Amino acid sequence: QVHLVESGGGLVQAGGSLGLSCAASGTIFSINAMGWYRQAPGKQRELVASVTTAGRTNYADSAKGRFTISRDNAKNTVYLQMNSLKPEDTAVYYCNAFIKVVISSPGYNYWGQGTQVTVSS
Repeated sequence: QVHLVESGGGLVQAGGSLGLSCAASGTIFSINAMGWYRQAPGKQRELVASVTTAGRTNYADSAKGRFTISRDNAKNTVYLQMNSLKPEDTAVYYCNAFIKVVISSPGYNYWGQGTQVTVSS
């Protein structure tokens, strides 16, 4: 079994910062892309940022210049540093990872349970 566990969510005032982390554990052959998604009440889940094994990153327009995604391949962990937070950043943030448990298996998108980020004005 593969599990993704997020941490670092919480309540912060507008303009503040939070750092999220997500660690993958279990039987893992390889991890390709890892990323962070978020979902606000009444809205669809959306990509915030992603990063490949080689370190290539992609950001939503709303995150560019404020958020930084990074990963530690040795620890199977992905991070999201969020600065200059705005009330509209309030959402449940979900960790995602594309993982093969064995070399012969197809890759599969695994999801964490989510961590709440609330930004007050």
